[in-house]
Amino acid sequence: MKSKSRRLFVFFATVIALFAIVIAFYSDIQKSMTLGLDLQGGFEIVYEVSPLTAGDTLPSMAAVARSVSKRIDLLGVNEPEISIEGNNRIRVQLAGVSDEVQARKIISSTANLTFRDTKDVLLADATILTQGGASLGYENGLVVVSLKIKDQTKFYELTKEMATRTSGSNIIVTWLDFDPATDSYAAEAVKEKAGTTPKYISAASVTAGINGDAIIKGSFTETEARTLADLINSGSLPVKMSEIYSNVVSAEYGATAFSQTMFAGIIGVIGVVLFMLLVYRLPGIISGIMLALYIFFTMLVYNSMGGVFTLPGIAALVLGVGMTVDANVITFERIKDELYLGRTVKKSFEEGHHLAWWTIFDSQFTIFISAVIMYIFGTGAVKGFATMLMVTIFATLLINVFFVKFLLGLLVNSGVLDNRKTWFSVKLKDIPDVSKGEEQRYFGIFSKVDFIGISKYFIAGSLVVLAAGFLSSGIHLASGGGLFNMGIDFSSGTKITVVSNTALTVSEVKADFVSYGIDNVSIQLSGNKVANVSTTTAISTEKMNEIKANLKVKYGQEASDSVVTPVVGKELVRNAVILSALAWLLMLAFIAFRFEFDYAVGCIVALVHDVFIVLAVFSVFRLEVNTSLISVILAIIGYSADDTIVIFDRIRENVRNWKKPQITKKDYRNIVNESLQATAQRSLYNTVTTLIPIVFLLSLGSSAIFTFNFAFLIGLISGAYSSIFIAAQLWYFIRTRSKPKQVKTKVKKTSKKEELEEMVIYGIND
Repeated sequence: MKSKSRRLFVFFATVIALFAIVIAFYSDIQKSMTLGLDLQGGFEIVYEVSPLTAGDTLPSMAAVARSVSKRIDLLGVNEPEISIEGNNRIRVQLAGVSDEVQARKIISSTANLTFRDTKDVLLADATILTQGGASLGYENGLVVVSLKIKDQTKFYELTKEMATRTSGSNIIVTWLDFDPATDSYAAEAVKEKAGTTPKYISAASVTAGINGDAIIKGSFTETEARTLADLINSGSLPVKMSEIYSNVVSAEYGATAFSQTMFAGIIGVIGVVLFMLLVYRLPGIISGIMLALYIFFTMLVYNSMGGVFTLPGIAALVLGVGMTVDANVITFERIKDELYLGRTVKKSFEEGHHLAWWTIFDSQFTIFISAVIMYIFGTGAVKGFATMLMVTIFATLLINVFFVKFLLGLLVNSGVLDNRKTWFSVKLKDIPDVSKGEEQRYFGIFSKVDFIGISKYFIAGSLVVLAAGFLSSGIHLASGGGLFNMGIDFSSGTKITVVSNTALTVSEVKADFVSYGIDNVSIQLSGNKVANVSTTTAISTEKMNEIKANLKVKYGQEASDSVVTPVVGKELVRNAVILSALAWLLMLAFIAFRFEFDYAVGCIVALVHDVFIVLAVFSVFRLEVNTSLISVILAIIGYSADDTIVIFDRIRENVRNWKKPQITKKDYRNIVNESLQATAQRSLYNTVTTLIPIVFLLSLGSSAIFTFNFAFLIGLISGAYSSIFIAAQLWYFIRTRSKPKQVKTKVKKTSKKEELEEMVIYGIND
């Protein structure tokens, strides 16, 4: 009795301690969250780096990245992300930047300071200066940049030689980012005489050698002079940095997206908890407790890793709630199966967890494969989504498997549940009395469904959807459009999100852009105060700054923008295909290793089916295909494989335990039907627990990830039935057409004895 009481005490003490820890540290974790630029505003730019002079060798990209990092330090930005991509690209992500124009100027300016004569001949470069020796100064009330000369002897000889030249030629011209292909003193001097500001910084006559430091004079404001000094101090960057992709999010839009998505996520989690309570009763309560710990643990680990929370990342966290509950569903359903065999609560608990473990591991590992591929080959938000997905998988295995087993085990082993089987959501009238020789009489709500017989209707439905998508793509292709409504991520162009303090109309916004000289725009309203404007034109930075300034004056809010050049668009399409193919191949190898090759073929065909169903729906409704769809497709691949493995695990188990040495076609039909009858209910519950967060994210979450969530909704529905009506049916088709083989059955020699061990003797072990 003392042992039972002790277990109950440990259970309640553990639960109280868990909630105390969560409540005590939750606010600290929330405050330490690093929000991405899509949640707090900022910008992301991909630069293509090239030599200043054609034919020159690029410096080390690591050196370029260090120089860019120094410049970003001048902005005072917390947690900047700078990554090198390939041999000549740098991705810069800055969240919380208030002055985007100034930041862009500081990052991309080469600050290649040179001194030249009037014939544009190089006299000296920035190496003649003392490192960090540029500073703001004043001369006769004018703002100047003071330069400390490192090699004063060389500078003296240079200026002494210049002083000997004839008047008009004894001029040292100071340039910043001189381009020999387009710049010349002669042309810029004409502009200066005409009253236009020349590109060179200053042109000073030299009458005697200068022995000491120097100054740069120009028509500077104090801010411009300070920026110039900072750029020089940050180091010369003798390369061109051309923007090939940019994404700018206003602070107001980011804050709104964050609050909407978090609210939708909280409601979604509550919905999942209520569903588990309704379906599983006591185990559902345990699952709800673990969900609180799961979210806390996931956020703690992600923060500790230095992870940046983005909209797709938060969506992955919320989706992870539904997907991690799948592990509980598999376990709880297995426990119920054992109870319906007439076993005791303790034996059912032990067998349920034992039988569920490898199914859970295999299913989670397939999702992990997708996450790793996304992380290795993805960029930006895709990488963030993948990181969060990997953390949720780790949390699922650690918390929602082992810790649930620990907590529920305390109650089971205390004996308090011995006579309370109904607390596991089973009906006593359906539990056989094995002491009287009664056999199992409850086989689930799908026990009489002929899944093989009705599969043709679902296959026909899929063919109709795929045909509709194919026809839709063909019609649009014939009319001069594309197979899909490719977003600017893939097709190149510009997307601007206009946010207003008052209601917007499509005609009004379109008129604005026509006045800016951009008439080939597509406009979609999100609510009545947000308009998403897309154009196939890649708008230049200067033009974009002008447009955004006008929009802010008119509508009172900062607009967000994203610009993609054609070179990036083509690469994204190629990478999306490669990522999907790689995920399929790795899963094929893993499933073939863990099961057999025909299982792997069935699973892969189902995955391909799910991807093409999503693409078909996007084609029919002309939904925008963007980079977020890559994350969705890879996540769907993992999720669908998860569901399929649960079914295949039961089929494999039934094949191994088949009593005949050789299995006939009729036997295989019975095996598949029995396996699906036993697993269809948990597959349904698995889908529902993941659909609940998706539905709330769709209806209440940010419009910025609507496409992401909608694609996931279609993929989940497709994955739910493809596991049953595509994967399992294809496995049956392959098995029944291959040469019959002897089956190594695993009929237990001591089944009679084991049956006695499970005998319930009322008043003693029940």
